[in-house]
Amino acid sequence: MSKPAMSLPRLCIVATGGTIAGAGVRPQATMAYAAGALDVDELCARVPGLDEVAGIQAEQFAAIDSKNATPAFWQSLAARVQALLDAGGCDGVVVTHGTDTLEETAYYLHLVLKTDKPVVLVGAMRPATALSPDGPLNLLDAVTVAAHPQAAGRGVLVVLNHQVLGARDAAKTNANRPDAFASPNAGAMGWVQDGRVAWMGWPGHGHTRATPFTASTPLAPVEVLAGYAGGSAALIRAVGATGAKGLVWAGTGNGSASADAQEALDELVRDGVVVVRATRTGSGCVAASGGMPGAGTLSPWKARVLLMLALGAGMGGVQDVFDTY
Repeated sequence: MSKPAMSLPRLCIVATGGTIAGAGVRPQATMAYAAGALDVDELCARVPGLDEVAGIQAEQFAAIDSKNATPAFWQSLAARVQALLDAGGCDGVVVTHGTDTLEETAYYLHLVLKTDKPVVLVGAMRPATALSPDGPLNLLDAVTVAAHPQAAGRGVLVVLNHQVLGARDAAKTNANRPDAFASPNAGAMGWVQDGRVAWMGWPGHGHTRATPFTASTPLAPVEVLAGYAGGSAALIRAVGATGAKGLVWAGTGNGSASADAQEALDELVRDGVVVVRATRTGSGCVAASGGMPGAGTLSPWKARVLLMLALGAGMGGVQDVFDTY
């Protein structure tokens, strides 16, 4: 027997498109499809038992392929989610999102939202019209996590494939499989299956209410470049001409750079561009070196998000910022 409606938490589902709402030309198509083709009402209708977990208010915020997400999209989404959380009548928010840039949107929201209420991002690796879509169960699991009393205060969470991941550490690690997401450095924060949620960790860095950032914090232009054998230093020198205020260097190994690349990076620093060292390896911790801050365990893409906020907010002490958030 389901719980009485009055006892259920009240959740808002904010749909933004992505593969979870994708439609292909035939059931066998798992890669050829249009992202964001289905609206949020149809998504919810495909999930039996959703109304037994929470009282649902659903809205269509966008219908994009997440590879087309921009910093302006992050800001407008954060403003909408913040408004829902502040308005009352909403105990938590679930955001449906494409997987390509889900980790960046999740970390941005993790840094700027001012709430203790659960916020969960969810996506899918197969379109809704595929023979065995993963989206419906992922969405049910995301709602189950957002409705769980111990989800509060953990910042933004990511739920796919029965895993609960923290936004700071979640990463897309496979191009195709349903088990595409992991937290290489921190591991899963919990798991969810058949309506049961179990917790195994807690965020280790500042987030949500414990940051100075909001949805209205300006986002400074920051680029990302990667190190590789024989890479041209001319590409590094060209960053200054783009108007970028910062650069995340996704270096080899421990964020290292060749002699030529290091010379060009040093020139950028002398010209006033903030350069943060990260690693292209997908895991590990990068410390400060050569007068350049280290990204710690943040991926290059997450490091870019934090640097955009830090520079946009006019913050100094970049290494302290990376150690804290």
